[in-house]
Formats: sequence, C-alpha cells, structure tokens
Amino acid sequence: MDVSMSLWVATILGLSALIAVDFFIGRKPHDVSIKEAGTWTVVWIVLAALFGLGLLFFGETQASGEFFAGYITEKSLSVDNLFVFVLIMAKFSVPTHLQQRVLLIGVLVALVLRAIFIAAGAAIIASFSWVFYIFGAFLIYTAWKLIQEARADEPEEEFEENRLLKSIENRFGVADKYHGTKLFIRNNGKRVLTPLMVVMLAIGTTDVLFALDSIPAIFGLTQDPYIVFTANAFALMGLRQLYFLIGGLLKKLVHLSYGLSVILGFIGVKLVLHALHESGVHVPEISIPFSLAVICGVLVITTITSLIASKKQAEREAAEAADGSDGSEKAPKDSVGA
Repeated sequence: MDVSMSLWVATILGLSALIAVDFFIGRKPHDVSIKEAGTWTVVWIVLAALFGLGLLFFGETQASGEFFAGYITEKSLSVDNLFVFVLIMAKFSVPTHLQQRVLLIGVLVALVLRAIFIAAGAAIIASFSWVFYIFGAFLIYTAWKLIQEARADEPEEEFEENRLLKSIENRFGVADKYHGTKLFIRNNGKRVLTPLMVVMLAIGTTDVLFALDSIPAIFGLTQDPYIVFTANAFALMGLRQLYFLIGGLLKKLVHLSYGLSVILGFIGVKLVLHALHESGVHVPEISIPFSLAVICGVLVITTITSLIASKKQAEREAAEAADGSDGSEKAPKDSVGA
C-alpha cells in the first residue's frame, strides 16, 4: 500500500484526537462500571472495523484484509497480556478508582514503544529478507513455549519488576503511598515518584516484552508498516476498557494459551514459507483470507472450549463442596452414636 506522508500525518492526528477524547472522558478518577467498559469496548471495535472497511472502500482490498487479520491477532494477544496487568495491579495495590488512569497512560507508553519497534522492524525487513526465517523460528519457539507453560498448570506467579523499572525507582525514589493522580511529589525537599507513576511505567515497559512476539506475528501477516502500526494502535487503545469488561472472565479462558500458541505457530510457518519463497524456493504461500479464517476459527473454538471447561470445573468444585459439607454434618452424629 502506497502511503503518503500526508496520510501518515492525518492518521496520527486522528488517533491522537481519539486518545484525547478518551482521556477527557476518563479524566476524573472513578470506578469503571461494566456498562461504561462495554460501551467503550464496542466503540473502539466499531472504529477499528470502520477503518478496515474504509481501506476496502478506497480500493485497498489486500490492505483491508491484512488490517483485519493483524488487528484480530493483536487483540487476541493483548487479551493474554491482561493477565499480567492484573498481576501488576495486585502487586502495587492500585486503588480501583485509579486503575483506569494507570491503564490509559501505560497504554500510551506502550504505543510509543511499539511504534519504535515497528519502525525498526520495517527497516530490518527492507534490508534483510532473511530476517523472516528468524521471525518464523522465534514464533514457532514461542508457540511451543506457550504450550509447555499451559500444560505445566503452575500456580499464578507474582509480577517481578524488570531491571529498567528497578533502576528508575532507585534513581528517583518512590513515595510510600498514592497521592491521587499525582506522578511526582516533594518528599523532604526531594522530588520522588509516586506509586502511580511506577505502575504506569510497569505497564508500559512490560509491553515491550509482549511486543517481542506480537510485532513479528503481525509482520508475518503484512509487511506494510502503515497496516502494522494502525492494527497495533486500534488493538492497544481499546485495551483499557477491555480490562474492566472481561477482568472477571480472564480466569475462565483456560484454553487461551493453547489458542494463541496455534496462532503464533501458524504465523511462524507462514513466515518461513514466505522466506523460502523470497529465496526462490517454489513453495505455496498462505493467503490473507485463509490466515484470517484460521485466526478467527481458532479463537472461536478456544473460547467455546474454555467456557465449557470452566463450567465443568465449577460444577466439580460445587459438588466437592457439597460432599464436604455433608460429611462435616454427619461426623458429629456418628461420634454420638458411638
């Protein structure tokens, strides 16, 4: 897709305006209701759909397909990221009325960092076509690792701060409590960070680790930097509302890791085939419509099987609890009879 500088500027300005509106509406710290989160989640999804359909309307059929495939992939990967966001919020004991502000700024930091990653990735791909082999191998390895972690069935781990975050905390110091929406305060004459600022940095910098698989994944679907950036932007900007909407449902998506591993493995194979094709080897290439069908199909199946498995698990736990209560009631009677 041939993208002029004016279109880039218009797109960035348009996205900035949407972010400004979102910030203005949520500027006052408050507990986000399910209704509010649901409404804005639908708004962001509709805006993404309109953007993709707009590409189709202006004759960019391939670009439109690539955008939807990339957007759905990034959105599904971002849902997995919400698990970590939950751990971060718990680690820093973020008050519920401040969580939406944390996510808004954190997502903005993540968006800037991803833009840098995308620019670097596009430059590397333009200069070295063999990088597709590396991207493909990395995604296949990541897919295998996700399956291993899912099968391990380990208890939920606590979030650990990365080195960058620790160095910032040591350099500036951190206040011992939250001070509303303030990011810095004066403590004994010294300017220090508030816990709110630390959490925002934690959300933003942790996303860099997520970008290590999501950026190669979307480059496996399209090599157009404009599509890669807009798909990431729309997926990230609706993440804050999605956090509050499905926060309680995250634990029910027990098969999500398996679904994501299949998607990443599939895109990894697609990248390797593309790399072989670029090297002159006659191999079949996977089309965007087929990729979109596979991604959507895997997500639908994963969601359905997750909900079924969660329901069965809840029924087993309820049955075990009932058996336990029956046994505790019978025990005193048996002892009296003895």
